[in-house]
Amino acid sequence: MNISEMGVFTMGEPRQHYNEEFKKQAVKYVQDQTKSLSEIAEELNIPAKTLRQWMAKYREFHNEPSAQRVRQLELELKEKERLLAAKERELEDVKEELAIVKKAVHIFSRPRN
Repeated sequence: MNISEMGVFTMGEPRQHYNEEFKKQAVKYVQDQTKSLSEIAEELNIPAKTLRQWMAKYREFHNEPSAQRVRQLELELKEKERLLAAKERELEDVKEELAIVKKAVHIFSRPRN
């Protein structure tokens, strides 16, 4: 049975009602896809707002980093950005020194009259 067949709705009511398993599977499907939530909601014929509510309730964080890990990664990113800025400054200094050396070579390589 695929995910779109798992929904359960009652006849005679304009609203569809879905069982818990369908909701969980829909949320898992969203997490496993690269599509947007809106695209998946349309694909499953579910209002995007409803799917967002299910995400808030049933979302599992097995493969997602913890808050502590996020902070650690942010600190690592800041350090890498600092190192990159230092390397860029160093590169600019080396370029400037190279330009000076080129001018000096040009000046000293002229024949003297």
